[in-house]
Amino acid sequence: MVRVLHISPDLSPGGAERMAVHLMRTLDRRRFEVRAVSLYEPVGSDLEELLAQDEVPVWNLGKRPGFDPRMFSRIVRALRRFRPNVVHTHLNALRYALLPMLYRGVPAMVHTVHNLAEREVDRPGIWLHRLAFRRGVVPVAIGQEVAASISRVYGIRGFPSINYGIPVEVYGSPRVAREVWRRREGFAPEDIIFVCVAHLKTQKNHRLLLEAFAKGAAAHPRAHLLLVGRGEQETRLKKQVEALGLCRRVRFMGLRPDIAEVLAASDVFVLSSDWEGNPLAIMEAMSAGKPVISTAVGGVPELIKNGSSGLLVPQADSEALARAVNRLATNPQMRRAMGTVAAKCATERFGVETMTEAYEELYEAMLAGNLSFTRGRGPLQDVS
Repeated sequence: MVRVLHISPDLSPGGAERMAVHLMRTLDRRRFEVRAVSLYEPVGSDLEELLAQDEVPVWNLGKRPGFDPRMFSRIVRALRRFRPNVVHTHLNALRYALLPMLYRGVPAMVHTVHNLAEREVDRPGIWLHRLAFRRGVVPVAIGQEVAASISRVYGIRGFPSINYGIPVEVYGSPRVAREVWRRREGFAPEDIIFVCVAHLKTQKNHRLLLEAFAKGAAAHPRAHLLLVGRGEQETRLKKQVEALGLCRRVRFMGLRPDIAEVLAASDVFVLSSDWEGNPLAIMEAMSAGKPVISTAVGGVPELIKNGSSGLLVPQADSEALARAVNRLATNPQMRRAMGTVAAKCATERFGVETMTEAYEELYEAMLAGNLSFTRGRGPLQDVS
């Protein structure tokens, strides 16, 4: 039995955290025993509930805000307690996990790079990740653009690339019907609902989205915009909504456990980010059969075929985004056609089983000594 320990900053409902939970839940329990470490206290998310349902233990280490040196000894204790064969880190957890992993001599160390390498961590984090990749931690890219950024930032090649996978069927079969959800939330059947599921932070550039919505779909009496998520930009964005006179047209939904139902009840998914890796939220929307409007940043063009499953616009171009929003607001036939293509693409490409099998093979290859990762070369894949 291979023991696998996943370490994340927390289990808040972001794309990276959701991917880690999907993976932990679908690893073959006949071959893998899995545990999770969250640096912070529980956040009360649906991800924590999903792991509890599947009886995956989660150890919360109680991290304080800012740098907390107590994490080093607490991770050492977790490693001593579980004795993992594989430690798989996510986001900035590697800055606390690297020294304990090296100290305990963990046989296989994996780190998924969830965003463009320049953006995933701060400058000290980049320095530490560069050191980690030289000391045996294997980086995994989530797409072509992310892979190119790893080579660019860290000067390495030959690492594996494993795309995100999601339980597509969950988003294609919501538990609450579209009409029921709309009636419960106060929307009419004929309303046109745009939805953005994303942390309310600078990267996602909701300010651009609100500006574009005011120019585009807000002119249509039945158009509404739902913002699902929380973050440091929330107060500023609410003030912008007020200034734009959109209080009755834009709704802040907060954190939601019913993302599949929100997507099913909506008509169009929209994302206005300044940078991305391969946004899992877009994959979820496509699985729900929704057309996507997004800025063409990072790995987004790897997911969306412009004009077929959605519309891509240049980064930070509010006029282009407004035109795209207006185009789908006024054309229900186009919305349906694009949604059909999106759902078919999701079924063919995004299944969680493919991602899980790839990580299972990676873990076993590393433990068997069949994967040597060094600066500048490696046997799995040349992503240069």
